[in-house]
Amino acid sequence: MKKNSSKRETCRLCESKKLDLVVPLAPTPLAEKYFPDSETAGKQQFYDMDLHMCLECGHVQLLEVVNPEVLWDDYTYHSGQTRGIIDHFEDCAEMILKRHTPDKNSLVVDIGSNDGSFLRCFQKRGLRGLGVDPAKEIARKATDSGVETLAEFLSPDLAEKITAQHGSASIVTAFNVFAHTDDLDGMVRSIRSLLSPEGIFVFEVSYLQNIIDDMLLGTFFHEHLSHHSVKPLIQFLERNGLELIDLQRVSIQGGSLIGIAQLAGGPHTVSASVGEIVSIEENRLLNRPETLRSFADKLSGLRQQVSKLTEGWEDQGISAAGFGAARSGNTLIAQMGLKDLIDYIVDDHPQKVNKRIGGYDIPVLPTKELTERRPDYTFILAWIHAKKIIAGNREYLKGGGKFIVCCPELLVVDVEFDLK
Repeated sequence: MKKNSSKRETCRLCESKKLDLVVPLAPTPLAEKYFPDSETAGKQQFYDMDLHMCLECGHVQLLEVVNPEVLWDDYTYHSGQTRGIIDHFEDCAEMILKRHTPDKNSLVVDIGSNDGSFLRCFQKRGLRGLGVDPAKEIARKATDSGVETLAEFLSPDLAEKITAQHGSASIVTAFNVFAHTDDLDGMVRSIRSLLSPEGIFVFEVSYLQNIIDDMLLGTFFHEHLSHHSVKPLIQFLERNGLELIDLQRVSIQGGSLIGIAQLAGGPHTVSASVGEIVSIEENRLLNRPETLRSFADKLSGLRQQVSKLTEGWEDQGISAAGFGAARSGNTLIAQMGLKDLIDYIVDDHPQKVNKRIGGYDIPVLPTKELTERRPDYTFILAWIHAKKIIAGNREYLKGGGKFIVCCPELLVVDVEFDLK
């Protein structure tokens, strides 16, 4: 039997052993794991979440690596279930095809393609799409819907098979999956093998600067092994035969970075955006340990504020729930010490309702229970959708309930609160 996790001892980008603990975090159970009974849910393992910085290249990363077969088994996230994600994919497809105009019927390979939503944007523009995603059930559904998807982890061997069967790719994408990979060298070798000489690799990652500036605590979970910034990425890509040629900051997921790379010496010009963002990072000391330690201090202060707010709730009979069985929820529960405060979480996802969250053994109930049970306070765990959740649950607020938003700052929201 394979171990559930292992510990890295070297930097994921440059292999240096000079790794410094910069943001200590409480261990958490795996996100997106739901179980039908209390006994099974309560037995789920907790894993380290501490963030380390490489003192050689400045890359920020988790060293605890969960076995991918454990991490992606029974995965429940579907990108096509969120309208905002679909709109974002459409915008990105347009942006990519303006930057790079491949011939009709050229191949697009999407790594971590999930339910095929991104590839459909290219297919309807006359390109061929091929997905690669290890979540077997999601991959099967994507294939059944018309987006051929290989239920495998990308590897150099798989890349060779794809090239042999489908030809070289004009575009390879990896949106919110480049941060999920422990073996980034292997992934980049695979991408290099897939690309045609004039092809481009486009990736999207949560951006470290946004995480720090906006206290995006909800971006920390075990899928995200890396928290990327540009300067370490440039060095890493160059060592692996790729050249970063364009960057764009976008607001999705609280603040992300879209990067475009080509094979070293490729035909595309390098945008001024690359040097501009590197300069900003240097001025902000983004790749210095003290910057991350300052973030850790702010997080500690936020945790103390939540503790002060909730002190004595049990003795006073104050009830609390959570809103949104989200990937970020486990992190917020662990880091803010909410496990013994939240009685249940409301959500309408069909694969989550009436199940229990692994590790915490908290039940997930339909959102209608919020107005029926009327807890005194409700912590918003789906942090990205806080404004939408507050706006859509005015009846709960009118009945005297209060929402609590934990980051980027602690907010207690009642019916008089101005959303702006």
